[in-house]
Amino acid sequence: MKLKDLEPKLLALTPAEKFQAIQLLTQSLASNWSGIEKTPGVCGGDACVAGTRISVWVLVNYRNLGVSDTELLKCYPTLRISDLENAWVYAEANAEEIKRAIQENEEA
Repeated sequence: MKLKDLEPKLLALTPAEKFQAIQLLTQSLASNWSGIEKTPGVCGGDACVAGTRISVWVLVNYRNLGVSDTELLKCYPTLRISDLENAWVYAEANAEEIKRAIQENEEA
């Protein structure tokens, strides 16, 4: 896809969506995911919320099941809304990785 094809779609985004798109692009350029880390030997090396053992794929799976952000914050009281936002941005940029992790863990 070319930028000229993408431009109208970008301009049609809400301000919040534009912010997420900028965050996603910035992080993908830096290959540094704010608030998300992968540590060998921790949660199978899956992407987790920094400083926790809460895998991004787990949060995404709950969201896919209809659990709201508010409910997730109640279930995981150590998480902040910014942790969820970081997880959603990471998951969107790494959709295949997250999908594969969900499938692998459903089969286990």
